[in-house]
Amino acid sequence: MGISASQVKELRERTGAGMMECKKALQETNGDLEAAIEHMRKAGMAKADKKAGRVAAEGRIVIRKNDGGSKAVIVEVNCETDFVAGGDDFISFSDQVADAILAGAPADMAAVEGLKLAGGETVDEARRALIAKIGENITVRRFEVVDAGDGIVADYLHGLKIGVAVALKGGDEALGRDLAMHVAASNPMCVSRDNVPAETIEHEKEILTAQARDSGKPEEIIEKMIGGRLNKWLAEVTLLGQPFVKDPDTKVEKLLKDAGAEVKGFVRFEVGEGIEKQEDNFAEEVMAQVKGS
Repeated sequence: MGISASQVKELRERTGAGMMECKKALQETNGDLEAAIEHMRKAGMAKADKKAGRVAAEGRIVIRKNDGGSKAVIVEVNCETDFVAGGDDFISFSDQVADAILAGAPADMAAVEGLKLAGGETVDEARRALIAKIGENITVRRFEVVDAGDGIVADYLHGLKIGVAVALKGGDEALGRDLAMHVAASNPMCVSRDNVPAETIEHEKEILTAQARDSGKPEEIIEKMIGGRLNKWLAEVTLLGQPFVKDPDTKVEKLLKDAGAEVKGFVRFEVGEGIEKQEDNFAEEVMAQVKGS
């Protein structure tokens, strides 16, 4: 049967899909608009499954806070390219996901998939539909909740790539933002040395011990060397021990003490950290095509 331009236009407006894809779906469902939408949704799920194995290491970090500013969620949503990460569709999807997580308080990532977005579809349904539309794998990778109790959560976003949320007791928004910017720049492991896992300290101590023994110095000197170097390392990897980025002569611990404030915790997300990215060598790719032609 013939498919009119108005039918294609309406389906495009309903689905956001391309003209030819809409026309094909209408032809396969004899012009039934609702059946065409269902057909495209199923096809989108199939496409999403096929793309699930592709590396999605780009994307953006989104932070949402409650009205009182005492609680926040920080979310990482991934795609395959920077181009898609900056697109309106991807931005809208990731913003809606963050809003849904803040409102729904899911227990884990498995629960995130079933959260309802503003349009009534679930996160997973919207994700699959977006994959079908833009042709890239998309994943909601992780989220964390930062709760400051009777304090405030300060946040900082460095472009799309790095996001930080800091739970602060005492102080003010300006101090909190400065601390969030510091965490973004200096990437501390945790707040204080008391928070560093014992196994991490032990592993570092083993490395420092091996280095010290290579010096050939007496055992009592080696023990002092290890202690000094371990303390220096602990200062470097903890927020309180680091020099404040805006004033390197002042340690963060002193900055907080002078302000009568305390950092209860923080979360720092960086897009793609820990994901093994595929490095494309375009020269080799072109050469392979030339040889194959």
